Formats: sequence, C-alpha cells, structure tokens
Amino acid sequence: MIDTALLTADSFDAVRYDLPDSGQWVELVRGRVEILTPPEEEHRLVVLHLSKALGSYLTETPGGYPVFDLGLIVARHPDTIRFPAISFFLGGEMFAEADRSITDTRPALVVEIMSSNDRRRSLNDRLYEYDRWGVEVIWVVDTIERAVHIIRPGYTNRALRNDEILSGSSTWQHKTTAKPILSDFRISVASLFVEPESWKTPN
Repeated sequence: MIDTALLTADSFDAVRYDLPDSGQWVELVRGRVEILTPPEEEHRLVVLHLSKALGSYLTETPGGYPVFDLGLIVARHPDTIRFPAISFFLGGEMFAEADRSITDTRPALVVEIMSSNDRRRSLNDRLYEYDRWGVEVIWVVDTIERAVHIIRPGYTNRALRNDEILSGSSTWQHKTTAKPILSDFRISVASLFVEPESWKTPN
C-alpha cells in the first residue's frame, strides 16, 4: 500500500506508475494524489487535430515546441502537479522538456481540455494556478460547448465557436524571449471535433 498523503513532486513522480492505470490519469494537488476520470473520445480528437496542426505550423515556422501530457509543477510546499493536454514552450534548448515526466519549467501556453466532470470542477483552481505561476496564454477547450476559451491574465477572455478561427497573435509576446506565441497559427474551432474517416466504423 502506497502512502500518498503528503507527497512532494519528486516522490509523486517516483510512485506514479504504481498508481491506478499506471498513473496516466492522476495529478498531485497540494501534496495529495487525485485520480481523474479517463477522458472521452472528444479529448482524443482535440489532441489529434491540434497536434497535427501544430506540427504543420512548426514545419513552416520553427520556434518553440509542444509537449503532450507533461506534468507541470505549478506550486510548491505543498506541491501541485497538473497535466494539461499540451504545454507549448518557447526559449531554452529545443525539446529540452520532451523527455521529462514532470518539470518546473514554465511553458508560454497551455491547452486544457474540459472533457470530464472532474476537469470541469477543477478548472478555476487550474486557471488560478497557471496565472499565479506566470503562464501567459491558456486555451481551454470545452468539448460540450464545442468552444475554445482564450485566457490571458489581465485581458478580457474570449470564446470561439463553430467556424471561428483559433489563432495566435503577433501581440502575444513571450516575456522572456520577446517572440510571438504561435503568431501565425490558425485552425477552425469546428475542425477540432471532426472525427477522421479512419476512426469511423465501416457499415
């Protein structure tokens, strides 16, 4: 039996794979393990489409890189580790975070997908933690509303739906590198939820 009462980030990382589902759907919240509901298919769809779009974008516009399901140490004493769907990094050595399971390096942008009730219940906590930690841009994808909420601390939040375009902006300058965050990236919100033909069951 694993004592998960007061874990640090390092001790959580050491025992994570002994937790249910090999720790795939767990987070550390103020020193305690929280088990999340495995996401629905819509979660996978959004990750698939965003990862493909980001890959195409970065082929044409190098600079920065995404990491998927990376644990972000957003608070210390007690430690909290969140696992957003995507963390996008600018600055530093290229792909430095790609081989890590957890990190205290702050990404420029995070993508959270609200694809389960527990993720919805914890959204305000997540946004507060990212804001306090200094994350500059947060995209919150709501799989029920089929919308993307763009959150920049200190600015008015925006919600995009249907055929509206999710994009970066040349005004979103990364504080450390002074580079735009995904300035020319573009994808329609509706396309995030389209099931690929290869996923469909033949009649």
